[in-house]
Amino acid sequence: MYQRVRTFYMNLPLKYKMVMLTTLVLCAFSVGGLSILQFTFHTYNKEIYQQSAQALQVSSNSVEAELKKMERLSYQVATDNYLQSYLLALREADSNYDRFVTGTELRRRLLNIGALNKYVLSIQVYDLLDNEYASGNHIRTLPEDRLKLLQETANEHSGGVDWVIPSEDDDSLTAARNVRSYLDFSLEKIGTVTLRVDVDSIITELTNHLSETETTFAVINEEDEFVFYNNEEEELNFLESMERNTNGYDIVEEDGRRYFLTYSSGNQMGWTYMIATPYNNLFSAISTARTAVLIIFSALFILLIFLGTKFTGTITNPIESLNKKMKRVQTGDLEGFDRDDDATYYRDEAGQLHDNFRKMMEQIDNLISENYKKQIVIKDSEFKTLQAQVNPHFLYNTLESINWSAKIVGHKQISQMAESLGYVLRASINMKDSLIQLEEELMIVEHYVTIQSYRFEERLDFVTDIEDSTLSYNIPKFVIQPLVENAIRYGLQQMLGTCKIILRVKEIDDLLYIIVEDDGPGMEEQFLKQLKTGDYQPKGTGIGLRNIDERIKILFGEDYGIKVESKLNEGTKVIIKLPIEGRNKNVQSVVGR
Repeated sequence: MYQRVRTFYMNLPLKYKMVMLTTLVLCAFSVGGLSILQFTFHTYNKEIYQQSAQALQVSSNSVEAELKKMERLSYQVATDNYLQSYLLALREADSNYDRFVTGTELRRRLLNIGALNKYVLSIQVYDLLDNEYASGNHIRTLPEDRLKLLQETANEHSGGVDWVIPSEDDDSLTAARNVRSYLDFSLEKIGTVTLRVDVDSIITELTNHLSETETTFAVINEEDEFVFYNNEEEELNFLESMERNTNGYDIVEEDGRRYFLTYSSGNQMGWTYMIATPYNNLFSAISTARTAVLIIFSALFILLIFLGTKFTGTITNPIESLNKKMKRVQTGDLEGFDRDDDATYYRDEAGQLHDNFRKMMEQIDNLISENYKKQIVIKDSEFKTLQAQVNPHFLYNTLESINWSAKIVGHKQISQMAESLGYVLRASINMKDSLIQLEEELMIVEHYVTIQSYRFEERLDFVTDIEDSTLSYNIPKFVIQPLVENAIRYGLQQMLGTCKIILRVKEIDDLLYIIVEDDGPGMEEQFLKQLKTGDYQPKGTGIGLRNIDERIKILFGEDYGIKVESKLNEGTKVIIKLPIEGRNKNVQSVVGR
C-alpha cells in the first residue's frame, strides 16, 4: 500500500506536488490552531460550569434548609401538647358546640405555633372524622382526592413526615404527617397535619442570582416528579431523563436548540436540582468569537492556498509549457512547436530553459532542412537510375523492323510477339510519369504474357482476378510485370507440368493489394529469409524484387512495399501493399522532377 501511494505521489506533476505540500503544511498549522482553540473553549465551559455548579449548590442548600425548617414546624405542630389535647377533646366531644369551641382554640393555637410563617401558606389539621381545622395566609379547602393522597402519604411514614408535590388542585408543596397521642403514651393516631409551603417563593428568593434570561430552574424528586419547574412556556423533556444522585454539566439539544445544563443532588431531601440555560444566551460572546475565528481562519486558509497555487504556478507553468513543446516535437511538429505560446518568460532558470530549447530547435530544423534536401536529390537520382535499368531504347526500332518483316512474309505469331514486346519496351521508354493507372500496367502484363504464351503454350495457365473499381487507381510503373516474369522464371521453368499463375488486385481498408501467386516449386526457408533481409544475389538482368520494393518505399514510405510468402513444393505468393488515395511529400518531390 505504501509503495503504491509513494509511486502515485512520485508520478504526480510537479505543480500538484507543490500544492499538496503547501496544503499539508497549512493543514498541520490548522489542526494545531483548532486544537488550541478547542481546548480554550473546553476550559471556558468548565469554568462556566464551576461557577454555575457553585451557585446551584448554594441555592439547593438554601432551599433544603428552608424545607427542613418546614419539616421541624410540622413536627412542632404534631407534638404540641395543646394541639394533641384539642384533638383528643374533639374525638370525645358530644355536641357540635363543643367541637366548635375546641376547633376555634385549635386554629388559634396553629396561628401561635407558626401558621403565619413567611413561606407557609397554611397549616391544616384533620381529626379522625376528616374535619378540617386550618390557619394561615392562604387557606384552601383541599379536594377529597388531594386529602386522601396526603393521608395515605402520612400513613406510610407513621409519625414521620413526607412531601407531596404540587398538583392541579393544589399548587403548593405539602408536608404531611400523622399526629400520634403521646400524652397517654398510646401513640395511636388522633389526626393528620398538613403544612402547605409556598415553594415558588422559597426558590425564587433563594435563586434570585440565577436570573439569566430564559433560564429554567427545576427540582425533581426521587420518583422523577417535578417538585418545582419555573418555565411554563417551554417543557424540557431531557430534564426528566437525567441520572439522579449525580453532579455535573452537559450540553444537550432539544427541538433544534442547545442548552447548557448544570445539575446537582441535594444533601438532605434526595432531590435533584437543575439549571438549564440556552447555550446562545450563555455563550453568545464565545460563540460569536468562535464563528469569527473559524471564518477568518477559513478565509486565510483559502487565501494562502490560492497564493500558494499562484506562487507554484510561476515555477511549474514554464516547465509544463516546455514539456508541451517537447511533446509536439516528439510527434514530428518541428516547425509549430511554439505556436500559441505568447507567454513572457523571465530570465530565471525556467526562462533560460525555454530560450535554450528554442535555439536548439532552430539549429535542428536547419540541419534537418539541409539533410532533407540532400536526401531528395539522392532519392531522385536513385529512382532515375533504377528506371534506367529498364530503358532499352535501342531495341525498339529493331523490333519495329522485325514486326514489319514478319507481316510481309505472313508470320502472324512473330508479328504479335514483336508487337507485344514493342509495347512493353515503349512503356519502359516513357520516363515522364512515375505512376500510371492500374489499367495501363495490366496492358503491359497482358502483352508480356502474350509473348510468354507463344513460348510455353499450354504449360502457362495465367488467370486474373481484378476488381473493376481498382482499374483507375495509380500505381508505380513496372511493378506487376516483373512479378509475373519471376513467377514464370522461378515457377514455370523449374517444373515439367503446367504452372498456374494467378494475378489478383483487391481493395481492402483503403489499401490496394496486388497479389501474384503461382503453384511452382516454391522457395527454401533459408533463401526466403535472405530474400526478406536483402542478403542475396539476384539472378539475371531484369527488375528484381528489391528494385520494386525500393521504388515503392521511395514513393510512398516505409509502411508500403513487397511481402513474399513461400514454402518448398507449395508455391510462392508475392503481395504488394500500396496506398489508394493521395501522395506523400516524397512522391510529389520525385514526380515533380
